[in-house]
Amino acid sequence: MLQQLINHSPDLKKLSDEGFAIEVNGGHLLVHQIPYVNSKCEIKYGTIVAVLNFATPNKTGRQPDHTVHFCGETPCDHKGAPLTAIINNSNINKLTDAITVNHYFSSKPACGYYQDYYEKISTYTEILTSQARKLDQNVSSKPGLLQKIYAGSDVFSYPDTNSAKAEIEYLNRKYRNKKIAIIGVGGTGSYILDLVSKTPVKEIHIYDGDVFEINNAFRAPGAISADRFYNDSELKKVDYFYDVYSKMHTGIKPHDVYVKEYNIDEFVDYDFVFISVDKNEVRSMLTQKLVQLGVSFIDVGLGVNKVDDCLIGTIRVTMATKDVNEHLGHRIGSSEVEENEYNANIQIAELNCLNATLAVIRWKKYLCYYQDLKNEHNNLYFLNTGKVINEDFKA
Repeated sequence: MLQQLINHSPDLKKLSDEGFAIEVNGGHLLVHQIPYVNSKCEIKYGTIVAVLNFATPNKTGRQPDHTVHFCGETPCDHKGAPLTAIINNSNINKLTDAITVNHYFSSKPACGYYQDYYEKISTYTEILTSQARKLDQNVSSKPGLLQKIYAGSDVFSYPDTNSAKAEIEYLNRKYRNKKIAIIGVGGTGSYILDLVSKTPVKEIHIYDGDVFEINNAFRAPGAISADRFYNDSELKKVDYFYDVYSKMHTGIKPHDVYVKEYNIDEFVDYDFVFISVDKNEVRSMLTQKLVQLGVSFIDVGLGVNKVDDCLIGTIRVTMATKDVNEHLGHRIGSSEVEENEYNANIQIAELNCLNATLAVIRWKKYLCYYQDLKNEHNNLYFLNTGKVINEDFKA
């Protein structure tokens, strides 16, 4: 599939055929060994970096804009004067964990845009190389030696151009080699899977022994066809969600089992666990065992009640780590009671989604993907007031 990107993209293929040293890394096109002149009138070699846009997973699409980045010293003319006509700024910018650029170029063509990547790269290359050729007419921007093609992260079926366009791909290093488990992929758990599957964690293990029933379709992401129910009345939840999300993330691992005391010990191998179950006795067992194993986790809860002709509800997100877990006793019940709101099983897609969203945001704060100034370990959201309460702060 990797070489297909060049074969199916005429602009990249033309660059490759002409001998440009191209590399596709994540959502970026890098063109190496570009000759330019520095302030000392020396010929140096740098790298042009362009954000990639894809029409399909193996074919480039229209240009996102007319700009590129550059790795190297300040490019100058043959007399050592900076090329201010194309240098927009010279701020050091970390695009990914592996790509740090030094300059941002802007040279808009007369028509306002470049037709393709070949035109864009050729134009910027000529601007830089033309000055180097005035010092040495034998310099070349086409060494034809490097053709490393990567279709982005090794866990995605296609490149993560979203992170590349936002220039935050370098933050993805915080997910590197992480193994995540989700216990229960019902209403809230399925939305957790939806959100986590869009991060480049190495593996996402989903545990659930239930069958995917019609009521599940109304509180899960996306939409399942009616034919799927007719053709497979015993469709397992983990199999259905594997089919959906493995199309994007190659690290989805389905486990058609319930998590009990006999198999909880295998969770010691996970970096983080999300718990989304509807029984307090099970929840209590899981949280206690994970604390004993020293595994960090988030437990989610959703309680909805009917009051007159309206619904009220509370959404809870509780995190625990090896060092912070004393609060669990008064946050998570250990027995079932008749008036337990969650057992009423009133679940609505937007509440499940919000519960999952708050949980995933808390996990990302734990990873320092998002800044965390409070380090709270319990969040409550009240539906009828819109109030959010953060509690149980790390000492």
